[in-house]
Amino acid sequence: MIVFVFITSLLGLMALGMPVAFALIGCGLAMMLYMGISDPQIIIQNMWDGANSFPLLAVPFFILAGELMNAGGMTRRIITMAMAWSGHIRGGLGYVAVIAAVIMASLSGSAVADTAALASGLVPLMRNAGYDINRSCGLIACGGIIAPVIPPSIGMIIFGVTGGVSITKLFIAGIVPGVMMGMAIMLAWRWSIKRDNPRVEPKRSMRERLVETRNAGWALVLPVIIIGGLKVGWFTPTEAAVIAAAYSLFVGVFIYREIKIRELFGLMYRAAETTAVIMFLVAAAGVSAWLITTANIPQQVADMVAPFMENKILLMAILMVMVFIVGTALDFTPTVLILTPVLMPVVKQAGIDPVYFGVLFIMNNAIGLVTPPVGTVLNVVCGVAKVPMTGVIKGVTPFMVAHLIVLALLVIFPQIVMWPLQMMSR
Repeated sequence: MIVFVFITSLLGLMALGMPVAFALIGCGLAMMLYMGISDPQIIIQNMWDGANSFPLLAVPFFILAGELMNAGGMTRRIITMAMAWSGHIRGGLGYVAVIAAVIMASLSGSAVADTAALASGLVPLMRNAGYDINRSCGLIACGGIIAPVIPPSIGMIIFGVTGGVSITKLFIAGIVPGVMMGMAIMLAWRWSIKRDNPRVEPKRSMRERLVETRNAGWALVLPVIIIGGLKVGWFTPTEAAVIAAAYSLFVGVFIYREIKIRELFGLMYRAAETTAVIMFLVAAAGVSAWLITTANIPQQVADMVAPFMENKILLMAILMVMVFIVGTALDFTPTVLILTPVLMPVVKQAGIDPVYFGVLFIMNNAIGLVTPPVGTVLNVVCGVAKVPMTGVIKGVTPFMVAHLIVLALLVIFPQIVMWPLQMMSR
């Protein structure tokens, strides 16, 4: 019965138009009333405990780093470099979008920010070159959702804190799946433009390519610093976020000189706004998480999937289908915060590696960013490109299917995800 109270109160309040954070608190109140708990201090205490975490300090710094990268010209130089190397190939602007998306994912970890930057830079070029605009927007959207999978990922930080999983291990394990996502949508793009005849960019000389690569060099160094530093233990993910923000500020102000001192307040204000939304969600989810544990909901879920506990692949497939369905109705962060405390005990009881589950869980939630009716990233692309949602939904389909195929492969072959960690432990 408590599961019914949890689901109906949460979905009912959201159906009434209540913001997700307040719906989570209302859901907690409903569960408290059902369980006969009347102490209001529980809500405040668990909201405080939910947000009072040192690793969560990485969130505002990575968000700030993303703002500084976009304003400081690092993002634009990455796109220009990718265009110099592959813009002349048939369908080259699509490959540019994917290459730039993978590189930018290794810098900021925010799907919305990366997608907005890619769309504003590439959609006009792809429209002028004669590409199908709906398909182009679909590709850019599916490129943008690679950001939560490749480190540094804000989603993995939130999952790691909520589920008690090593963020460093999540970062390292996310590299190969993220690259596979990029390769998959490249193949889908190549297949989907067979009958198109878009205009290609002029081929650049090797000298021009090297010049553009050198111009983007300061941006390309950052992921090496972050991943290398985490691997050798020089700093924690939180410290890596601070380094990323400081590095982006230094490059934008003193190297590229595209950030003026007077602009810093506006950049920090936008980063603070985004951080406030995420952190309030995290705090509100702390109430529901505590009550979920107190009501023993994870054990009830485990009892429901008990017939599949012996078959890890089948269990993972069932969990991924469940997460995908929820992801079509909820945004990324609420889905992570709501499902993590429910599913993690089930995963541990089944003997599934939490790091492996975490990577696939985050990847699945990222795919939810391009699935209607919510589809936050789809909305971003439609807003930037000024195209209707109905057309983009059709255009995004082949690339979303490509991502789902990668997800299915990772369910069947978990060693693909765990291989980097095993190599680094030798």
